[in-house]
Amino acid sequence: MNVQDHLTLLTPLDALAVALLVASWFIISWWIERPNAAKPSVTILMIEYRREWMRQMVTRDPRIFDAAVLADLRQGTSFFASGCMIAIGGVLAVIGNTDQIQHVASDLTLDNIPSIIWQFKLLTVALFLTYGFLKFVWSNRLFGYCAVVMASVPNDTTAPTVYERAEQAADINIRAAWNFNRGLRAIYYSLGALAWLMGPIALLISATIVTYIIWQREFASIPRSILIDGPALPKTTEETKV
Repeated sequence: MNVQDHLTLLTPLDALAVALLVASWFIISWWIERPNAAKPSVTILMIEYRREWMRQMVTRDPRIFDAAVLADLRQGTSFFASGCMIAIGGVLAVIGNTDQIQHVASDLTLDNIPSIIWQFKLLTVALFLTYGFLKFVWSNRLFGYCAVVMASVPNDTTAPTVYERAEQAADINIRAAWNFNRGLRAIYYSLGALAWLMGPIALLISATIVTYIIWQREFASIPRSILIDGPALPKTTEETKV
């Protein structure tokens, strides 16, 4: 049997599960990043905070705090990029030797599934991880650009270009954060794609759960409530008696 014949072993339910996974990824990304939404996501709400950060940086002296925050952000992108590289290497290693997976699958399902089917499923996971890696690397690069633009902001707050440069730094910072978030979503869906190894039903369930988790954290989480309404203040002694 050639590759095309082997792939015909995938059922219409497999195709439906993969379509749901990819469609959910695109739809939730659009939903999160859409501007001027009636119910903005955490990603959108953070935009103004990032702009305010750069405006406050103009009058902060010294600006060591701002440099430290940016360094932490770059460290996060480096960590996830390295993690993706390791994960991609692991998945490719398994793709090259699927014998162990076949043995386990035979014990569980008594089905003799060709190696190319397992490789195709693992390749889907690797593609998500690769996309995430590319986004983390670009995010790291953008945070580096942001650091350079921040360093070019004049110390003289009366300089004509001071707030223009700060706004440029904020725009680059925002783009870096968006790419970082896209990389994180790719990791979420790569983990969801692993469920395909257990069959199309497991992938359908996994895609639904992953999408719900991302939606909840962007639109129904406590951090989002804090960003909109402010922190919940502790009750006074009189209030606790009521």
